[in-house]
Amino acid sequence: MAPRTPSRPVGSVTRGTTNPNRLRRMDRWIAAVHGAELRRHTDPVAVDLGYGASPWTAVELLLRLRTVAPHARVVGIEIEPARVAAAKPYEREGLSFRHGGFEVPLPGSPVLIRAANVLRQYDEEQVGAVWERLCARLAPGGLLVEGTCDEIGRRHVWVALGPEGPRTVTFATRLGSLERPSDLAERLPKALIHRNVPGEPVHAFLRDFDRAWAAAAPYASYGARQRWIRAVRDLTADWPVLDGTSRWRQGEVTVRWEALAPRRAG
Repeated sequence: MAPRTPSRPVGSVTRGTTNPNRLRRMDRWIAAVHGAELRRHTDPVAVDLGYGASPWTAVELLLRLRTVAPHARVVGIEIEPARVAAAKPYEREGLSFRHGGFEVPLPGSPVLIRAANVLRQYDEEQVGAVWERLCARLAPGGLLVEGTCDEIGRRHVWVALGPEGPRTVTFATRLGSLERPSDLAERLPKALIHRNVPGEPVHAFLRDFDRAWAAAAPYASYGARQRWIRAVRDLTADWPVLDGTSRWRQGEVTVRWEALAPRRAG
C-alpha cells in the first residue's frame, strides 16, 4: 500500500537555480554505480526532487539513465506549483512532473531519488530526519543521492544512501578548474559543510588530500588527470577509498561514509 500523502507538501521552497548540464557529474556516477539495479527492476522509477525553476535536470536525468536502463522513468517533483506548471510542456514518454516535497507523492517506491542543492537552506540538525524520510520511500535496493554543486557543475560533493542509511561520500570535479582538492570544501553537503574544522574527519580527509596532491606535483607534467590519480592512489593508504582508476579518471573519488561522518553531536 502506498504511504498516505500529507495534505500539504513537506519542505520549503528553494531558490530554484538551475542550469543545463549542472548535474552531469552526479548523473554519470549514478548511471555507473546504480545502472545494474535500475535494470533489475520491472518499473525503474527515478525521482528528481526539487528540480528547480526549469526542468533541465529531470530531462537530462532521463536521457542519462536510459543509456544504462532503457525502461527507466523519471518523475520531477517540485514544491512550488508554478514550477510544476512550467515543466508540464516538457512531459514525454517516461518523464512527468508532480507537485510535492519530501513525502515523495508517488503510488509506489522509486528505485532512485536524486536531491541536488535542496538541503543547503536547511539547518544541519534537520538533515538526518530528511534523509530518513526519503530513504523510507525507496524500493528495496534503492538509492538516495543528496549533495551540492556549483552553478555550472564543475565541483560537486554528494552522499549516497540506501534504505539502511548513508553509505558513501563522492567528491567530483572538473580537474582543470582545481587548484587543490580542498577547493571542494565549499560544496560539501549540508551534513558535512560545517564539519570542515580541526578535529572532524572530513577536515582531516581534505588535509590529507591536499598533501597527497602536493606530493603528486611531478605528475602534473602529464596532466591534471594523472596528478589526481596519483594523489588518490596515495590516499588509499589511510582512507577507505571504494572506487578505482576508471572513476578517478573522471575526476572522482568515493569514500566510505563512516570515515567522514561527523564526530561530534550537532
